[in-house]
Amino acid sequence: MNKTVLITGSEGFIGHYLAKHFFQRGCRVIGCDRVPRQSHLVSCLHEYFSLDVTDDSAIQNVIRSSNPDYCIHAAGRSSVGESMKNPEEDFLCGPLATFTLLNAIRRHAPRCKTVFLSSAAVYGNPVALPVDEKHPVNPLSAYGFHKWQSELICREFASLYGVQTASGRIFSAYGPGLKRQVVWDITRKMLASDHIQLFGTGGESRDFIHIDDIVHAVSLIIEHSSFHGEAYNIASGVETTIRELAEMIRDHVNKDITILFDGNNPIGNPNNWRADITKLLQMGFTLSIPLSIGAESFVKWARQELVMKQ
Repeated sequence: MNKTVLITGSEGFIGHYLAKHFFQRGCRVIGCDRVPRQSHLVSCLHEYFSLDVTDDSAIQNVIRSSNPDYCIHAAGRSSVGESMKNPEEDFLCGPLATFTLLNAIRRHAPRCKTVFLSSAAVYGNPVALPVDEKHPVNPLSAYGFHKWQSELICREFASLYGVQTASGRIFSAYGPGLKRQVVWDITRKMLASDHIQLFGTGGESRDFIHIDDIVHAVSLIIEHSSFHGEAYNIASGVETTIRELAEMIRDHVNKDITILFDGNNPIGNPNNWRADITKLLQMGFTLSIPLSIGAESFVKWARQELVMKQ
């Protein structure tokens, strides 16, 4: 591509996969994050800035000096539970950071195209499945509200100032490197015990998408979006219940495990999700890693990780 790509949150799970992808495509990749640079990313970043995106002066300096062609805004918190406990921090890392970043782009790199990584949490509990991008938003958590507010900020800058923005609503992400959320939680518990208990009834469902397919989807949005502030679902389009997921992981762990559910669905968590990915398919998206294959490779990775820590 021979373009400059700025990735905020480059040290995070999705951010570092995106950095590797665009580096391999020949881009000049610039990362920024609040944490120190991680050693495994040294070969994937041409420059790195340790900063908080809400620091107006610092992010203006980065935008001015790098003059990016594309910006992927992957920074922010990623826990529904933590957002409920600490909504202020979630807001600062979400809508405020998004505003600060886009305002710097408006002033110093007006031709830059920005993809904001949003979440299916903006939908809350859909009234019908599959849910498409026109479905009314109805967040159930501070996290979901802040993702929606950030999307609105993207639309604001596109509508009022001509800043080129698009949002990708990621459903249930998973893959090697992600040590949180339900796929990791189930795998970790099964590798450690023959008897596990999970939240909910088991009938709750999600639309799981592997990190490699997320990266592919983001790349397609960069190539084909009109960048008028619109949103795109990033998902597999396949609904899987948590019970089905647990049984699938148990098969790959390959031992007899009793699976119980406590009947309690934590506040902020939706009941059922399945995305309509028509817009993504029209861009040329094809799912490369179905959950059955992704779960198997995830179990192998998690087993190695847990053995190394013993």
